[in-house]
Amino acid sequence: MTTLTVPTAVGTSRAHAAHPVTFATTVSQSLTMAWRGLVKIRRTPEQLFDVTLQPIIFTLMFTYIFGGAIAGSVTDYLPTIIPGILVQTVITTSVVTGTQLREDMDKGVFDRFRSLPIARIAPLAGALLADTVRYFIATTLTIVMGLIMGWRPDGGALRVIAAALLVMLVAWAVSWIWAFFGMIARTASSVQGISMLIMFPLTFLSNAFVPADTLPSWLRGFVNVNPVSHLVTAVRELASGGSGGSDVLLALAGAAVVVVVFAPLAVRAYMRKA
Repeated sequence: MTTLTVPTAVGTSRAHAAHPVTFATTVSQSLTMAWRGLVKIRRTPEQLFDVTLQPIIFTLMFTYIFGGAIAGSVTDYLPTIIPGILVQTVITTSVVTGTQLREDMDKGVFDRFRSLPIARIAPLAGALLADTVRYFIATTLTIVMGLIMGWRPDGGALRVIAAALLVMLVAWAVSWIWAFFGMIARTASSVQGISMLIMFPLTFLSNAFVPADTLPSWLRGFVNVNPVSHLVTAVRELASGGSGGSDVLLALAGAAVVVVVFAPLAVRAYMRKA
């Protein structure tokens, strides 16, 4: 008796042909993968330590260390530091996306996803969507800590919510960069090292903690073109009752460019791992 074995690639291609991937199915499958990410977080809640402890520690630490020296008092410093801490914390949190993707790939999880008749982008998009929960937690805790310490944004609740959504959107866009590095890096620790080497200068060499006009001219030039500075300025203006103007548009445009460039690169790198 002869046993016939159908190659995996053929079986996968037939499955794709039998279940054509449309935009609606791509969205549905991405949401399913996002739910998987939320279940994983629920089962290992220690993954949330960075977005629960860091906003509290950073807000307290930087406010009381720099408040008197920069603004004269903690109360006067809060309108400057809370938007800066919000951006710095949430944007830095996006780094975890790349490290967790690299860990999942090392465990063989994504090897199984590639064999399924699903949209190629679904596992990646789902993982990134699940991480928006992390951004929401970090954003909420930072704002709540600011309110407890006496921050009273003149823009009211709606503009603060708009500022929070802007930060979360930009963080989601930036997470595609780390998803790409998660695909091409050899280890999760290397993703962490590369991301910190990039994010620390961008977040600390910005106007997040001090006004740009207090810096030396050579450093001020970099701070003024730093995209993190534009995002921080947009958040401050929204929280203070302004429209955000060109800084909001620059933040949105920058987020769109990052997604357009790095989402295809991440998906292509992911498929090459097959």
